[in-house]
Amino acid sequence: MNQRRRATIIFLLALSAVTLWFCYLIARPFLKPVFFAVVLAIVFHPLHARLHRLIRNANAAALLSTLSALLTITVPAFLLGAALRRELTAVYQSLSASNAQDGGFIARVLQLIEKARMWLGQYIDLSQVDLRAELLDRLQQLSAFLLSQVAGVAGGVTSFMIAAIITFFTLFYLFRDGRALWRRLAAIVPLNPAQLEKLTTGVSRTITASMYGGLAVAIAQGLLLGLAFRVLGLPSPVLWGMTTAIFSFVPIIGSGAVWLPAAIILLLNGHPVKGLILLGWGAGVVGMADNVIRPLVISEQMRFHPLYVFFALLGGVQAFGVIGLFIGPVALALAQALFSLIREETQAQTDRTEEERVVANV
Repeated sequence: MNQRRRATIIFLLALSAVTLWFCYLIARPFLKPVFFAVVLAIVFHPLHARLHRLIRNANAAALLSTLSALLTITVPAFLLGAALRRELTAVYQSLSASNAQDGGFIARVLQLIEKARMWLGQYIDLSQVDLRAELLDRLQQLSAFLLSQVAGVAGGVTSFMIAAIITFFTLFYLFRDGRALWRRLAAIVPLNPAQLEKLTTGVSRTITASMYGGLAVAIAQGLLLGLAFRVLGLPSPVLWGMTTAIFSFVPIIGSGAVWLPAAIILLLNGHPVKGLILLGWGAGVVGMADNVIRPLVISEQMRFHPLYVFFALLGGVQAFGVIGLFIGPVALALAQALFSLIREETQAQTDRTEEERVVANV
């Protein structure tokens, strides 16, 4: 009988493992938008709690909270995009007028290359190198590459829209049924209320700290680049500072999406000193602000050493992309909380064993 019961338990565990694996395969494409919805639910929870107190209907409160989160994200992005489009149009028209006087963009680039070739020709034999043909060939290759990426960009936009729909659809149900889901999870997890509270508090505090760290980096990088634009006499420093703040949330590219093209435009339009100053300021100050400010802010909230947070952020971004800015610190906080619980349980077990030994000797 015991053997049959043991075989039944083993069979059920094996079947559960296989089922969980298939569930993971089904859910894997949606894990990032779902996790982002969890992040938004935690960040906007105080707002939802206040709305729920004012509006007793759970569906209405969840819908209003979801719309508030959606508007908080999309309205500033839309306004900034409209202003950025106007600014880019003005820059393009200015460059077009300047290039028309000098023979066009390619002619200007060829002039710069020719000057560089003449300078290098003093030291190196470049008589066999046709720089004009090489440049035109590279431009043709670049054009073909860009055309080949159009379909990929369209597919990326579609994937982004689907992920956004999944995120806000999930967010609605997290607002509406979050408490019920949490009670069910608490009933399944074999932890006492104090231990469960310790885990959840650590995760919530970490996500909030990651959001604060991202906002601190955005504000710092926006201010630093806006200041550089103002000092160098470049147009619309406030607008480009806000644009830098938005791009600071994009991994790898980050603020370089603003200061690098601006520096290149300055170099190509006969402002080498301003271009080099902006290039050095962007790479050495604006770009490095992310590596300094974010770990410091998160470590202050989480009480971790900044070096641990730095590697958690770096590894999280490499493994999961932009959402890794939250997953990395959360994994670190969970590991700390779990090790603390294991240590407490081990110490409690040791104390119980010691008490039993003392009682047995008495």
